[in-house]
Amino acid sequence: MKINRVSRMIQLLLALQSGQRYTINDLAKMWKLSRRTVFRDLKDLQKAGVPCHYDSKSGGHTIKSEFFLLSPNLSTQEAFGLLLLAFKARNLINLPFKDSVLRAALKIENTLPDKIKKYCNDVLQNIYVNAEPQTEIELLDKIFAQLQKAILKRQIIRICYYRPDMQKSISTNLSPYCLMYNNHAWYVIGKSSRHKKIQKFKLNQIKELSILDKVFITDERFDIHEFLGRSWSVTPEGRLYNVKLRFMPEIAHSVVEVQWHNTQTVTFEDNGSAIIEFRVDGLNEIIWWVLSYGSKVQVLSPAVLRQRIVEIAQDTIKQNKQLSPT
Repeated sequence: MKINRVSRMIQLLLALQSGQRYTINDLAKMWKLSRRTVFRDLKDLQKAGVPCHYDSKSGGHTIKSEFFLLSPNLSTQEAFGLLLLAFKARNLINLPFKDSVLRAALKIENTLPDKIKKYCNDVLQNIYVNAEPQTEIELLDKIFAQLQKAILKRQIIRICYYRPDMQKSISTNLSPYCLMYNNHAWYVIGKSSRHKKIQKFKLNQIKELSILDKVFITDERFDIHEFLGRSWSVTPEGRLYNVKLRFMPEIAHSVVEVQWHNTQTVTFEDNGSAIIEFRVDGLNEIIWWVLSYGSKVQVLSPAVLRQRIVEIAQDTIKQNKQLSPT
């Protein structure tokens, strides 16, 4: 029977950790694979930090038993929840230290009782997660580790970051308060010496980062929820708007199933359309969310948001007409 790769990797780990030495031919026959595939699987395990040992005398491979943890005595649902996150959902966000996550999950998987292990393995084979696109961040693990260290030790950092709106790089000293993941991207939030106030910086826009031999005093008044305020996402603009939208019947139920904002209220109309209202700080972020629904949404208020939607739609038509063949 053909098994998927996740299941095969787990079984490969179990075989190698059993204490018996398996040759490449043994492993290939075990799952009816090519030698090349087995070599690739072993290499991937080594990349993830699993100490696969090769014995030149016997020509066999094994994993040292001390690599794995003692049984954590997890219930079936506890074990399944952890493995679901590690094997299937770890790519839902641009998670740092993904190899460590996988390695920890494999250790836990290996220590589970056979009955729980089989249950998790069988169920996971029939679960598929379609991850949304993520912001690419080069050397995410390194940047994340540096920021973690600076936050814990309250050390000031020097960053050089790219400003897309200015099309140039700018430097500042930053007292980092916390890390935040929002809308497919990671941010560091802290007091910027350049701006003289608390600012947020996208990690993928940080081009250079160094930890200075200086410490900062934590601002006890800082609260992440207060900082974000009622912004639609992560950028409050200092002005509140009452946003009222009508969604067409064919998409109304799928839209209201999600709590998009903590001020959200919903009213259904007789024809099946839904009126959704928000009180948000700023319009620059919500405008793109509204546009994503195209002709299936109407902006009832405020008028300024409706006008901006119309202008963007007209500009889009104009630009695409210019590309159309005459």
